[in-house]
Amino acid sequence: MAYGFCYSPAEPLAESRAIAELMERIALLEAQAGRGGHPSRADAEALLGGSPDPSSRIIVSEALELYVKRIAFDDQYNKSPAQRRSWEKTKRTSITYFIQQMGDVPFSDITREIALEYRDWWMEKMQPQSDGSAPVAPNTANRHIGNIRSLYERYFRHIGVSDVENPFRDIYFSGKTEMKRASFSNDWVRHRILVPGLFEGLRLELRVIIYLLIETGARLSELVNLRPEDIRLSARVPHIAIRPEKNRELKTDDSRRDIPLVGVAGIAMRACPEGFPYYYDRSTLVSANLIKAFRQRKLLPTSDHVIYSFRHSFEDRMLEGGLDYGLRCALMGHKNNRPEYGMGGSLEYRQAELLKIAHPFEAGVFGGG
Repeated sequence: MAYGFCYSPAEPLAESRAIAELMERIALLEAQAGRGGHPSRADAEALLGGSPDPSSRIIVSEALELYVKRIAFDDQYNKSPAQRRSWEKTKRTSITYFIQQMGDVPFSDITREIALEYRDWWMEKMQPQSDGSAPVAPNTANRHIGNIRSLYERYFRHIGVSDVENPFRDIYFSGKTEMKRASFSNDWVRHRILVPGLFEGLRLELRVIIYLLIETGARLSELVNLRPEDIRLSARVPHIAIRPEKNRELKTDDSRRDIPLVGVAGIAMRACPEGFPYYYDRSTLVSANLIKAFRQRKLLPTSDHVIYSFRHSFEDRMLEGGLDYGLRCALMGHKNNRPEYGMGGSLEYRQAELLKIAHPFEAGVFGGG
């Protein structure tokens, strides 16, 4: 590169179409050596293709750093700081698994045999474990294998090498896992959670978020990151608008939606009309605080219940309440597999439908500040 050339192995340089460039490289070496001198061995090997291609000797951890800092720049561009940290943590976890099992080896040393050996290691992790720990789910193994496969592919694409066969190609587990999808029953919510004074002592913003989770079905991260302009309490139909931001992505394009505020959510939202600035982009902290509060109050029916269970409950209530499939998709932020016509119904229509399933509650259930 110091001489103005990219590295090329000797064989391609010796081909007829590259002979002019080869002669130019030789002339540079002669000029550098001076009359009667000899060019340095290192320069000659580099310019004439005698050195190993440095790009092929990059080790896995080095490729990961390049990937995070440069190659995947566009993947992170619209993410918030918290989203970027989460994205990077996932990638690093996957690559660490590979390095721990197979070594921090150069990419050029990763053969199909090594890739299959790594697959076998995950296959063992998917079997019943002797220590009693839960087996790894197929989708978990696929995610981690997919991340090393993607790193390999995108690194070589980045350096302009297109003829390298990915050793991790077609390595995938097709098995399905029975996912536990816990949701809170209507009776549990009404008699155990919608209890006046139950959350006294809990920070106001956290209390508001609990009631929004119950009656909107929104994801916790969507509620935590509401901006003042997204909270439309003075509209004809009070509602929240789930929108992406320049520096924060939504989970999917279909997540963009408007959700009327009905039941206890309408009262609670008025206590935080500007949103939750203290918790903005800190949904992990909110989740930890809420799960602690629920455990202390014994509000989790089983070990499978989590704060996200409110979203499952909301979906169940809509189904059991006979709400139209398209409306359910629109309110949940799910992709509608039916042909799409219109905008999923007016806010007035959405409000009327949600009022059919809103939980009854006592006037003092939300005590304000």
